Amino acid sequence: MILHRRMFPENDVKTQPLLRLAILSSLGALALAACGDSKTDTTEEQAVIAKVAPPAGKSWSDVVAVTPEGGRVMGNPDAPIKIVEFASLTCPHCADFATESHEEMKRDFIDTGRVSLELRNFIRDGLDLTAAAITHCAPVERYFPLTQSTFASQAQIFEAAQANPQGYEAAMKSPPSVRFQQLAKAMQLDQFYQSRGMTGEQVNACLGKVDDIQKLEDATNEAVKKYDVRGTPTFLINGQVTEGVATWPLMRDRLRTMGAR
Repeated sequence: MILHRRMFPENDVKTQPLLRLAILSSLGALALAACGDSKTDTTEEQAVIAKVAPPAGKSWSDVVAVTPEGGRVMGNPDAPIKIVEFASLTCPHCADFATESHEEMKRDFIDTGRVSLELRNFIRDGLDLTAAAITHCAPVERYFPLTQSTFASQAQIFEAAQANPQGYEAAMKSPPSVRFQQLAKAMQLDQFYQSRGMTGEQVNACLGKVDDIQKLEDATNEAVKKYDVRGTPTFLINGQVTEGVATWPLMRDRLRTMGAR
């Protein structure tokens, strides 16, 4: 699939400059972080970590909260292994990780209370930003299901967005207060999220919150500055950038080595 170049720049960019306030300028001009770039890394095996019982009547994967950094975290807030994932909704490698890890991550790691997963959206393009704004605005318990559904339907979303480049360009020329509602219509994201439980009024309200959209861009810039994030997905484990872990089999092995087994 060849995507409209201004809408989805190539994925082989090796550096990620700070974003240029997309609500005030053209998102199409933004350079992207590489999607999927890793190095090798090893660690010594640790002692087995005891399981932690969840709150009465719940699984740990039902426990979701907003973090001070603007991410969404699932699981035991005191988990001894804390994962932070920087992910883009338009990154195929992120979609692969989400699809491959989804059930096993929750069942064997998060629901044991040993591991928590925080997802921080790393913005790469206009489609990404519009979708992320909607998922962030939804009720917190809906964030992970909507994100998972977005990853699972990535090809469908790309196809719909590619079908209307003129609508995308026209939306980008509109004032920031209505720009993202128009982008959602041009790329059919409004219909996508309405078919997954959100109303049209909710989607429009989410996309009219320009200050909240700006926070998503600010968080991406902060990830670049603080952690030198240059590719997605990038993971932190207990606050440290974890090189060489960009796929689920490698992450699963790392968690087991750290004692979640």
